[in-house]
Amino acid sequence: MEREARDVRQLPKTHLHLHFTGSMRPTTLLELADKYGVRLPEALTGAEPPKLRATDERGWFRFQRLYDAARSCLREPEDIQRLVREAAEEDIADGSGWLEIQVDPTSYAPRLGGLIPALEVILDAVESASRETGLGMRVLVAANRMKHPLDARTLARLAVRYADRGIVGFGLSNDERRGMARDFDRAFHIAREGGLLSAPHGGELTGPASVRDCLDDLDATRIGHGVRAAEDPRLLKRLADRGVTCEVCPASNVALGVYEKPEDVPLRTLFEAGVPMALGADDPLLFGSRLAAQYEIARRHHDFSDAELAELARQSVRASAAPEDIKAKLLGGVDAWLVG
Repeated sequence: MEREARDVRQLPKTHLHLHFTGSMRPTTLLELADKYGVRLPEALTGAEPPKLRATDERGWFRFQRLYDAARSCLREPEDIQRLVREAAEEDIADGSGWLEIQVDPTSYAPRLGGLIPALEVILDAVESASRETGLGMRVLVAANRMKHPLDARTLARLAVRYADRGIVGFGLSNDERRGMARDFDRAFHIAREGGLLSAPHGGELTGPASVRDCLDDLDATRIGHGVRAAEDPRLLKRLADRGVTCEVCPASNVALGVYEKPEDVPLRTLFEAGVPMALGADDPLLFGSRLAAQYEIARRHHDFSDAELAELARQSVRASAAPEDIKAKLLGGVDAWLVG
């Protein structure tokens, strides 16, 4: 008799690609909008996730407009604390033992008293949520590639300054079609020299060249998304040989129109090429699914066995900035899940 598939929510894993506002529960967004009298776009108030497609600039603008509308509902430190605590609770329910949440603090600075106060509010919220829930949590500060590279340098210096408060990495987000990676090389040099890992976005809305740029110009440790590397076998080998992890977000890829269907996301191509992956939910608020659902996509649409799902979880653990004792505990939990 065939064994019933193991519950992926019980599979220990880490979550390395989750954006700050995008982690919000839809019910929390509605409550905060009501609290502050914010009129949300209709797409954010329905029972279903909004219909998105960001493969052209108009579609990306709509996606960004929805994200900005949601962010406008985060106005007080207690809103930030609630968001982070709930993100931790959702991750724990999905089997995550470690979360690295990604944020550009400049986006929250106007309402929280400035850049440094905003970052401190965020870091305090992460520290409190970690203590209260037991989930290991750290922060990845991300610069916005739509802004001037000097802004990114400022953020990199600030991130290094607060590394002892829980910042572990430096990223580069927003529309990959804007701003060359090399324009931000100095910011990433500052971050790497300060001991932070390099995790820029690349290879989602643009092709393999953007992944190569992240490797060549930003010395990436991890790539946010990176799925378009599947179109270049030599690039796949390079990623595999260097052990650069791609933070793959299948539901996001489909929601934004990068791939038409879940089965089109090249999970199997990356996996069989030996490219390490860390599955992530990206922006659950807008895409309608969280961490465990990404593993279900691998199982249901790509025929990943439980042993292969376990290996995906291990890869996420190894790519994280978690301390070695936490990594060991999570890896032991993966083995136990597989034999249980």
